[in-house]
Amino acid sequence: MTVLRTAPRTAPATRRPLRPRRPGQDAPTPTVDPARWPDVARTPRGWRAAVSGAVATRIFRYAVSRLQIRVLLPDGRTLGADQRTSAPTMTIHDPATMMRRIGTTGMIGFGESYLAGEWDSDQLALLIEQFARGVETLVPRPLRALRALVLQRQPSGDRPDRTHSRSNVERHYDLSNELFASFLDETMSYSSALFGPGDDLVHAQRRKMDRLLDEAGVTSGTALLEIGSGWGGSALRAARRGAAVHSITLSGQQQEWADAMLRTAGVSTTARVELQDYRDVQGRYDAVVSVEMIEAVGLDFLDTYFATIAAALRPGGSAAIQAIVIPHHRALTTQHTYTWIHKYIFPGGALPSVRLITESAARAGLRVTGDLVLGDSYVRTLDTWANTFAENSSRVDELGFDETFRRMWDFYLRYSEGGFRAGYLDVHQFTLVKDGSAA
Repeated sequence: MTVLRTAPRTAPATRRPLRPRRPGQDAPTPTVDPARWPDVARTPRGWRAAVSGAVATRIFRYAVSRLQIRVLLPDGRTLGADQRTSAPTMTIHDPATMMRRIGTTGMIGFGESYLAGEWDSDQLALLIEQFARGVETLVPRPLRALRALVLQRQPSGDRPDRTHSRSNVERHYDLSNELFASFLDETMSYSSALFGPGDDLVHAQRRKMDRLLDEAGVTSGTALLEIGSGWGGSALRAARRGAAVHSITLSGQQQEWADAMLRTAGVSTTARVELQDYRDVQGRYDAVVSVEMIEAVGLDFLDTYFATIAAALRPGGSAAIQAIVIPHHRALTTQHTYTWIHKYIFPGGALPSVRLITESAARAGLRVTGDLVLGDSYVRTLDTWANTFAENSSRVDELGFDETFRRMWDFYLRYSEGGFRAGYLDVHQFTLVKDGSAA
């Protein structure tokens, strides 16, 4: 098993030693490997960091006073919600360093501070939910003009064009098949399930796949294109219906896993997984399915993505896509912003809005005939993943991932869950039809 780098490369830094926590704290601060995590190991210093930290402290206190959260400080003081309430709690171990990080790099610094062990919460998703609910008003109006000083633009090397899309995919999906197997269910589905009454995650994932295949009209004899294979669960489900499946991915490890699964299931003659960029798709199909791949496309390439789907569909054919979305104004204002998620989880990614999706699809000659919202199901999906990941922490250690990685992955899963809980993030299944008269 080859473990790719798990953090962006920057200049080397001095190793941060293990620091004991203050009285009443449960565990020592995690040791951070500066070779793997240079920007987590490095703490902002100098007068600029001090000034920006002071500004961040003012903004943070303003935000806390308006949110239903409780903040515990090292000296025993409490900020925010009354202790008699059930508000989620944030325990800060090193407020000075945390504020310098936030003041220097905004939400990237907030996440890196968590990775460094400078703050904790045993209700992380609920805490993030509160921050997400107040995202439009957390910064005092006089200080909003300073946002531009800490917001970074996405590196040109992460732009999801033909040159960089594969490396973006590899940096996440090729970390290790065994890593993903440590928290996904037996279907290896890495997207929101669709929960029905009494469903566990496995049944909910199959329900999700079946609905997408139904919406696309996939039956025996259907020629199906899948853009974004994942680990092959949908391809297997479609092949068992009797469809001829061509699934594409840019992840070598996903292809290897999916190919093995299809061979074991005895459907490899009718279902194949190919390493291919979606822009290189040739041929015509009766149906197209794409599950949470659009987030890696980038807003600049939405028209290319939908034009590819339209060109691949025969007249009268249907497509079903599952997409994570954000409010339209946020999609536009954050289109080129560099975030913690970009830096540590999904380089080059961008979340579209419902409006961007429907307008881009229309330009390609695709009509939206169905739209199912399933954000509540993503909350349950992410919660299950995060709990399973925590339960299997020893297995993750055996795979060669350190404690900082585990904190990063936990933050990522709970951060996402909090976004869906707040309604800042949502997920839709869209059904698209290519008119029979279209070329």
